[in-house]
Amino acid sequence: MFALVDCNNFYVSCERVFNPALCNRPVVVLSNNDGCIISRSQEVKALGIPMASAVFKHKDLLEQHDVVLFSPNFALYGDMSSRVMNTLGGLLPDIEIYSIDEAFAGLQGFRRYDLGELAGRVRDTIKRNTGIPVSVGVGPTKTLAKIANHLAKKDARYHGVCVLEHEGDIRKALGGVQVGDVWGIGRGYDRFLRSHAIETALDLADLSPEWVGRYMHINGSRVQQELNGVSCLSLEHVRPPRKSICTSRSFGKKVTKFGELENAVGSFASRCAARLREERLLAGFVTVFVYSGSFDNPRCRYKGGHTVAIPVATQGTLEIVRCALDVLKEVYRKGSAYKKAGVVLSGLFPASASCVTPSLFDENGIFGRDSQALMQAIDVVNSRYGSGSLRLAVAGSSGWKQRMEKLSPRYTTCWEDIIAVKA
Repeated sequence: MFALVDCNNFYVSCERVFNPALCNRPVVVLSNNDGCIISRSQEVKALGIPMASAVFKHKDLLEQHDVVLFSPNFALYGDMSSRVMNTLGGLLPDIEIYSIDEAFAGLQGFRRYDLGELAGRVRDTIKRNTGIPVSVGVGPTKTLAKIANHLAKKDARYHGVCVLEHEGDIRKALGGVQVGDVWGIGRGYDRFLRSHAIETALDLADLSPEWVGRYMHINGSRVQQELNGVSCLSLEHVRPPRKSICTSRSFGKKVTKFGELENAVGSFASRCAARLREERLLAGFVTVFVYSGSFDNPRCRYKGGHTVAIPVATQGTLEIVRCALDVLKEVYRKGSAYKKAGVVLSGLFPASASCVTPSLFDENGIFGRDSQALMQAIDVVNSRYGSGSLRLAVAGSSGWKQRMEKLSPRYTTCWEDIIAVKA
């Protein structure tokens, strides 16, 4: 048996933990630059405002219902996610963190337990320890656990916990789930299946395996077997190796000066390098891309990008930033107004690998022990005093900083924002 623990309206719930006055009020969290809606409270969902929609399209409705808007506070959300997952790991030790607000858990060691009672205890403990409400779905496969979680979240009769253990309960549940809501069925397969009068998850489960294999291939066959209680997807305790690391942002205003664009690319490259060191990886290639506004005059639109090989695979900020800025000079076009830029590191492999060929021309120790000691010192300072406390001069935020006009305090990650209680 598997359990799927999913946080309810996670970003909104994080904001409510430290501001109880927001409970029962309509709340949304916006995307970068406060452009689109990425998290909605139940009150906002009831208004019919769709996910990922642009804020300006619903401005009148948001004002009419006094909806509270927040800029994304990813430092807070990431820390709260860690607290939820740590609590869950203490209750169910065999877990797979699937996303920032979801985790699967194996229940093979809990066969003697009442699974409904166990799931309820997990839900109550996470709520008590973190303040974050979660829904728990339990099923004999990961796909059925997903469906159980969907029901636990959408149907108030389940009170946040749904267990699909017996065949009759499973088939009844599958009959009430649209085929497009099944985990692993994307929009393309949804349209295809509906064109063949396959409307529910039960219809998909009852199809001929030969037909599914012919038209939906191996992935579709796995989904069907999972719906029929045959487990094809095990827990992933080790995340697959990364193939690339990317940092990109849309700017708060259009950038026309090369110096401002240089600051942005330098900042993105520095963040990518820091993530490399966190995951103990080396990078062999650097890609830089820049975009002008999508709604600009067609004659002024521009998309540029280029990839170069790093002389020696590295995780050092100095060399990665140097390469990124060299690429930027190649893709930059004077006269364009840029709206977005990004840096991608690829050709990744473990820093412990012995296949790194040193350079004969590394006279300044860019790739050697001196560079490693410098990077370690920078990481220690930034870990203690906050990200960006110590950075390269080129990695500034002048001119391109994102618009975040409704940002809440970083209650758990910044000393200045910690709530003070006076008795």
